[in-house]
Amino acid sequence: MGNYKSRPTISCTDELKKKISESYALFRSKVIEELRPREADWTEVQLAAANTQDLTVLSQLLNDTNCNERTDTGLTLLHIACLAGAPTSQLERLLKKGKNINVLSKNLFSPLHLATYRGDAEQVEVLVTHGADVNQTGHSGVAALHIAAMCGHREIAKILLESGAKIDMGDVVKFSSLHIACHFGHEKVVELLISNGSDINISGSVGDRPIHLASSKSNLKIMQLLVDGTSQQKADVNVKDDEGHTPLHFCCKSGHLVTLHYLLDHHASPHEVNIYGDTPLHLACYNGKLEIAKQLIAQAGSDSLTMENVFSETPLHSACSYGKNLELVKFLLEQPSIDINYQGKDGHTALHSACYHGHIRCVQFLLENRADMNLVAAVSDQSGDSEKREEQTALMWAYERGFDSIVTLLKHYKRPSDESACGDYSQPGSLDGSYVTVPSPLGKLRSMTKEKIDVLQLRATLPHQFHLQITDLEFQETIGSGSFGKVYKGKCKGKTVAIKRYRASSFGAKSDVDMFCREVAILAKLKSPYVINFVGACLDDPSQFAIVTDYVSGGSMFSLLHEQKRLIDIQSKLTIALDVAKGMEYLHNMPLPIIHRDLNSHNILLEETGHAVVADFGESRFLRSNDEDNMTKQPGNLRWMAPEIFTQCTRYSVKADMFSYSLVVWELLAGELPFAHLKPAAAAAETAYHNTRPPMAITFPKPIVALLQKGWHSNPDERPEFRDIIPILEECKQSQAVAMLSNSELPSATLPLSLPMVTTQDSDGEGRDTPPLAGHVSALRNHWEMEASRNSVSGASDDKRKYPFPQLDKNGYVSDPLSTLRISLSMPLSSSSMSPSSPSLLVPHGDS
Repeated sequence: MGNYKSRPTISCTDELKKKISESYALFRSKVIEELRPREADWTEVQLAAANTQDLTVLSQLLNDTNCNERTDTGLTLLHIACLAGAPTSQLERLLKKGKNINVLSKNLFSPLHLATYRGDAEQVEVLVTHGADVNQTGHSGVAALHIAAMCGHREIAKILLESGAKIDMGDVVKFSSLHIACHFGHEKVVELLISNGSDINISGSVGDRPIHLASSKSNLKIMQLLVDGTSQQKADVNVKDDEGHTPLHFCCKSGHLVTLHYLLDHHASPHEVNIYGDTPLHLACYNGKLEIAKQLIAQAGSDSLTMENVFSETPLHSACSYGKNLELVKFLLEQPSIDINYQGKDGHTALHSACYHGHIRCVQFLLENRADMNLVAAVSDQSGDSEKREEQTALMWAYERGFDSIVTLLKHYKRPSDESACGDYSQPGSLDGSYVTVPSPLGKLRSMTKEKIDVLQLRATLPHQFHLQITDLEFQETIGSGSFGKVYKGKCKGKTVAIKRYRASSFGAKSDVDMFCREVAILAKLKSPYVINFVGACLDDPSQFAIVTDYVSGGSMFSLLHEQKRLIDIQSKLTIALDVAKGMEYLHNMPLPIIHRDLNSHNILLEETGHAVVADFGESRFLRSNDEDNMTKQPGNLRWMAPEIFTQCTRYSVKADMFSYSLVVWELLAGELPFAHLKPAAAAAETAYHNTRPPMAITFPKPIVALLQKGWHSNPDERPEFRDIIPILEECKQSQAVAMLSNSELPSATLPLSLPMVTTQDSDGEGRDTPPLAGHVSALRNHWEMEASRNSVSGASDDKRKYPFPQLDKNGYVSDPLSTLRISLSMPLSSSSMSPSSPSLLVPHGDS
């Protein structure tokens, strides 16, 4: 572990606490947003619901129609009355109208949530009396009791408990109300919860108990309530979270002396180590807590002073990593067992740590106290060959981190007894010496620390039936690959499955861990015949991360169309399009909608029956709000990407999936890649900046043409929902025209005369004309070229030269969009060649 040079200043648990604080800060901001009235946008009856002065106005205006009105943010009249602090008589008047009392706003708050946050016990009493769901969860998985615990509303918490609130219900990070009351320091709520039987030792997402939170907040009264407990249960002062932190670790990190004495008096173990090898003294020194260090050593002895963590650092190293409290460094150096030049297992000294973290005053102090600048640390070669070791001085650590002032100090520092200002690191005859920079792996370690919390959370929240061991899997042939690793066909407990195996190094790569955790979390919530079925995941060892799903034997739509070049009849194509639409409709209408973000023909898998399922949710994410502005830039495959995503937008909606779907349907009908003549980035740029769309073929059913034009509209708001297009696809699939097109045995005389024929050979070698695949662009290209050649040979009139046939490239794309209009004007068509309901020969590029 010395390869990482120095311990990061933040642990997984710290990240979780930060995440919790941010989550509840966001929660508060969302509630405050709801509390902010927007009278300018409200109707007369909505303003009346907010009027607490004249209660007769609402009575006069309220009727069976307007009682259901909602604001743009999804607030009902009951929400508004709760926000305005309306008297209970006003609430009862609204409740008599029979409106659903548990409606959530767009920010996922019910009237009960808002009344609880405001601390209005009378409103809460009325709402629960009239059937409000006390266990309904909203934003961040928070229920009303969580809100009461956060705000310290003891009276409301009591009402909720008496009304059946689940006392140990967890929020999105599995925090109970007791966790939250301890975190926010509300003693009376803690006392109420414990007296009502709350589990004192209940575990959060990463094994953190209420006592861990209380010890980090230094609330002695809450500590006493937990440790004294009840006759049935008491808090364990030495309990560890998933990272091995005891309450004493949190106390020492935060610097709370009163809590420290209380814990030690109650037999807390002072020399316990966490998974990083840190003792409580380490954490006190990493955070510059001098008084904590003094009291720990005075009461618990000096055993921890010489203990190294996994980063080869003693408490002295830790204090120099912090580097801002020289009194702490001085105190440690005064201890009998401390050597200023002590080298950890990897050889680095306290001077190395101070140099690495850029603390020049600490470096100066150490040098003045005879720290040896020539001692070397052995760092593994970054190429991956762990046997290659490079020896580095403290100066090299400062140099590679860019701390020039420290480098200058070390190069020219001269003690009175020294003959030269240069150390052994300098080359003879040179004042500057030669230094080799080594890429720092600390950033990678920090990434690991931040990402590990997501994995721990995933392990805690994933249902037990989805947990798999790598030994449960039998790997067979490779069926796919990507930047994440490989996909295998295999066996899982006797069942044929597909196994997505992540690279062994993926745990150090933020994007891979993000993708893995997000994909598993999403797959575990899916249950539909139109999306891939999740079997389970291997979560125990980062080097063995794997996602297991059902094996779909038909392969991908991409493989079928472009590698196997299979001919598919129009009925089968519409079946695939309809299945994918149903899969996307399911995703978009889940309680927490899922945006796929990477819908393309690679991620549509076909069963032997001809039906399709949507797969690969590595780029997908839950869409918590339509106003989110933190979406990833440019996820997914560029060729099928919506313009708003390609143009670096970070606020987009499920309508981006509709754009991708439209290109997939065009690809399915045409049998060609969208913009096959362009590279993916150029194709995306063409759709985004030039508003270009693929051309329509004459064999596309007219309803599908209209659907595609709407689906790939440049304005996302103009695109339909999947629920809107499913009936169109079903009707189209059942239509007589489609049935005719799918019947390959129909004589050519019954087909539209304008349909270009493709010459094929029978088994006896004789040629015959057959209709091409619906929308097959290469067939259309042959037709146009044949007509153009015929026109040239026969001697076209001046009018026809004025409107030449469109110029198509090798992929059948029209170079001049206007030529598609000219060709329809210049070609004489018999009355039987085009029926009134037939689509035009080619639709010009653009949205319509």
